[in-house]
Amino acid sequence: MVKVAVRAIRRTDIAARAFWLTVLATALILAQTLSAAAQSRPNTFADLAEQVSPAVVNITTSTTVATTAEPGPIVPEGSPFEEFFRDFMDRNGPGQRGPRRGQALGSGFVISEDGYIVTNNHVIEGADEVLIEFFEGFELEAEIVGTDPNTDLALLKVESDEPLAFVNWGDSEESRVGDWVMAMGNPLGQGFSVSAGIVSARGRALQGSYDDFIQTDAAINRGNSGGPLFNMDGEVIGVNTAILSPNGGSIGIGFAMSSRVAENVIAQLRDYGETRRGWLGVRIQDVTDDLADGLGLAEARGALVTDVPEGPAMDAGMEAGDVILSFDGHDVQDTRELVRRVGNTEIGKEVRVLVFRNGETETLRITLGRREEAERAVPASINREEPTTTEFLGLTVSDMTDELREQLGLAEDAEGLVVANVTEDSEAFEKGLRAGDIITEAGQERVASISDLEDQVEAARDAGRKSLLLLVRREGNPRFVALSLDEE
Repeated sequence: MVKVAVRAIRRTDIAARAFWLTVLATALILAQTLSAAAQSRPNTFADLAEQVSPAVVNITTSTTVATTAEPGPIVPEGSPFEEFFRDFMDRNGPGQRGPRRGQALGSGFVISEDGYIVTNNHVIEGADEVLIEFFEGFELEAEIVGTDPNTDLALLKVESDEPLAFVNWGDSEESRVGDWVMAMGNPLGQGFSVSAGIVSARGRALQGSYDDFIQTDAAINRGNSGGPLFNMDGEVIGVNTAILSPNGGSIGIGFAMSSRVAENVIAQLRDYGETRRGWLGVRIQDVTDDLADGLGLAEARGALVTDVPEGPAMDAGMEAGDVILSFDGHDVQDTRELVRRVGNTEIGKEVRVLVFRNGETETLRITLGRREEAERAVPASINREEPTTTEFLGLTVSDMTDELREQLGLAEDAEGLVVANVTEDSEAFEKGLRAGDIITEAGQERVASISDLEDQVEAARDAGRKSLLLLVRREGNPRFVALSLDEE
């Protein structure tokens, strides 16, 4: 009995030791993890600032601003002061006032030892002279190589006898929300200032079709425009471009154009002096939940094609009503993503485009052209008084007549239904339909009469759909609208 008790005690000691060893090992692992996390937070940005400073520049631009002559004082004819004021105005008055010089400040950074410099387009726009001040204290005049107002980027070039310090592009796609970043530039004329913060958000869009901004809380002020946003490896992952502020000063919401966009644009400006973006040749709109239901899509994603003018897409067989689900092997979530991907694809490349059409998917091969910049002419709107024919989902619609074609400035063979009135408390009004719109398709089928429309309504209901998809044109511009069939 004594031996058994001794064995039991020994087993207990061994188990206790094993338990405490496990606890100790866990504590050591946790301590190492916390230590590693602490080490990932920089103690100082001094080394990074010292490393990249020689490649960051201040930019001063000079612009000739025309001045308008201001009327001089009116002196009664024959007054004893008449001759005095005439002499004074001849010397100093509007007749002698010529153009004045205006100046603006900004930032930039050198990307090659032979003197290529990146900045914002709005920093140098309209400038007659561009002066570059380097960290070491010397100055050089720069010429403008090319600009891209769509992304607010510009490329400059200086000539230097000695190779210049430069910085490399980084991959903005690898940056994560919460990563440390450092901004450097010429805020409010206080040159070569450094500020630090984190990546607050990615993929921000402001106004442009090609926007892909990194949002940061690193202090960015006026004059920082065109300066670099660095990751902790000293690589440029963004070009500081804009701030969100009620008073013009930093409130911790700044935006830098991502290097993913900027590097491609700058390469084109360097090679061609202009951008050369891919062009698909379609008009598109986002797919909403009700549009997805009307189209028979399982989820609301992709880019809905509203019109296919002459161009690459038409040549490949794309049709209005197609939903572009993927482009060149990449899924398309919305129109913004498609525009950005197409624009960043080289001209002349043949790409695979997956479209959803009439309940099935189809792959088209499209050879991209170059994006056209010209705006399409929009015919002037005219007063319309169309006769009422029938009511439909909050709309009053009429068959097309020769008189209506003439009033609306349409071609002699134009077909569709004319919207004569829209009930203000209807879903149709809420979704933007107005009198004068032309309905050319319903349920992705052409409609030339009221009976065609009624047939499509019945077909949609028989198919169990909750909404009917309409293709509506206004002054030549098409868009799809899905109206709920529950309203009738």
